[in-house]
Amino acid sequence: MGFEPPQRLVRTLGERYGETTAAEWLGRLPGIAGEAVARRQLEVERVIAPGGRSGLVLLVRRSDGSPATLKIVPPFAAPSPERAALAHWKGWGAVELLDAGADSPDTADGALLLERLHPEVSLRSLPEAKSLLEAAGTVRRLWVDPPGDHGFETVAERTAREAAALRTNADDTLAPLVSAALAARDELCASATEIRLLHGAFGQGKVLAGDRAPWLAVGPEPLVGERAYDLARLVRDRVEDLVAASSGASSARRRVNRLADSLDLDRERVRGWTLFRAVESGVRTLRAGRRQSGELLLEFAGWL
Repeated sequence: MGFEPPQRLVRTLGERYGETTAAEWLGRLPGIAGEAVARRQLEVERVIAPGGRSGLVLLVRRSDGSPATLKIVPPFAAPSPERAALAHWKGWGAVELLDAGADSPDTADGALLLERLHPEVSLRSLPEAKSLLEAAGTVRRLWVDPPGDHGFETVAERTAREAAALRTNADDTLAPLVSAALAARDELCASATEIRLLHGAFGQGKVLAGDRAPWLAVGPEPLVGERAYDLARLVRDRVEDLVAASSGASSARRRVNRLADSLDLDRERVRGWTLFRAVESGVRTLRAGRRQSGELLLEFAGWL
């Protein structure tokens, strides 16, 4: 079968890693996918669309007929940290990694063989209050001590790169918001003491229905640091609904407080990381030419 990449994957890889780099890998993707499938003796059912943002995701069956999912990630998107995090979680709160050990020939191509979840059913399918409750219960399971010899980057390291790019913002109208976000990030990093393994990209769309457990997280961009960082994207979930509502600003602040309290976290630290990550995402999205999405994120950030 063909392995046509969904448009969301094409767009995201281009925005994150550059059009030339993304296009070169995407041009080789049919061959890469075919080899990964053949190496594992898999039968492909279909490509998941819109799928993930970091790799091609296929529904497959193993040689014994059991269902699974194969995720094919380009080397420049660093699949190794995702593999390491999933191996450490061992299916606790997250999708289970089915591959053999990291040194197995079956994993040399960077593809991940995962348990089959229900890709069409995420927490976004639930009413907001229920989805936030289930999300909090799921992310809590992921916050464990990292392995002693881990190679995950830290929150400070990842956000230092993002902050450097944010400082080059040329739009004077955004200067006060950008300055506030950078100040919040600097203060949070300077005072952080907690070290936990974090999902890194946690949100309602990253939690899918499963058979082994009701809800399991997928698609981590793992790093280590304080738990408050991991709530920032969850707070802004369904941002378009918040912005459209007359009570959007107060609802956003209540969501910060509710999530922080439910997970025994400091409200101001959750608010600060939410501010920084919303501004960083909003400015980056504007630069990519997606003005409507970027403006929604920045309007949300202004409420915080």
